[in-house]
Amino acid sequence: MKNRTNRDDRSDNVEKLQEMVQNTIENIERAEETLEFANDREREQIEAKNRRREESIEAMRQEIKDEARERNS
Repeated sequence: MKNRTNRDDRSDNVEKLQEMVQNTIENIERAEETLEFANDREREQIEAKNRRREESIEAMRQEIKDEARERNS
């Protein structure tokens, strides 16, 4: 039995990343909606998580640019 290596199919990476960005934005919005019902500790946790989500979005957007550049070269 031969081991087959999976070809690195990056053809839809930009679309997948864009969907991930959109999902993360929606998660931020949902979390912000819960802030009014959160106690101080929960509020702090939600805000920290949303900051990490924002950082992830920035990283994904940079990766989208990189992938788009690779696709066009």
